[in-house]
Amino acid sequence: MPLNLQKAEFIRSAASAADFPRDMLPQVVFSGRSNVGKSSVINKLLLRKNIARVGAAPGKTTHINYFLIDGKVYLVDLPGYGYAKVSMAEKARWGRLIESWFADTSLMTLGVMIVDARHKPTADDCTMGEWFKQSGKPFVVVANKLDKLKKSEIEPNMARIRETLELAENVKVIPFSAEKGDGRQELLSAILGAVGESL
Repeated sequence: MPLNLQKAEFIRSAASAADFPRDMLPQVVFSGRSNVGKSSVINKLLLRKNIARVGAAPGKTTHINYFLIDGKVYLVDLPGYGYAKVSMAEKARWGRLIESWFADTSLMTLGVMIVDARHKPTADDCTMGEWFKQSGKPFVVVANKLDKLKKSEIEPNMARIRETLELAENVKVIPFSAEKGDGRQELLSAILGAVGESL
């Protein structure tokens, strides 16, 4: 049976490792800086307005949020990192939570790391990239906010992202616009290929 993207439901917010679903369903994890448009990418992917809450203030996702697609695949939304105006203690708690998620290698099927197409990846992005590399699991990089670039900037910016994150040849960098939908099909194909589903 093809995967029905319309059947998307919020399952839970995990505040600790004990809350992570471990039912062997594939898990596609999304990470990115607080203001990179992570929720917008998830919403565009599912063609839904607000399944993932789009916060007016960055840093609204403070737990690991799980969405179940068609009863078959989890989309896992990690807390945004970097920008949010929260206390150091809260940032440290997020860090430990994300670390505990990555520490359990049975969880991740595919990683989706979202960066800003306009800028060189930050030190935090590079740290996140290392976590994905060390997981040994496949991941893709989504360069969001493509609609804010001139055509002539796209190629050099994608090359700069690849170079800064020191990505292997087989890691895709997908130019993406959560506004216009560019890159949605390519990201969807990568996810479906990883989880063994079709549309």
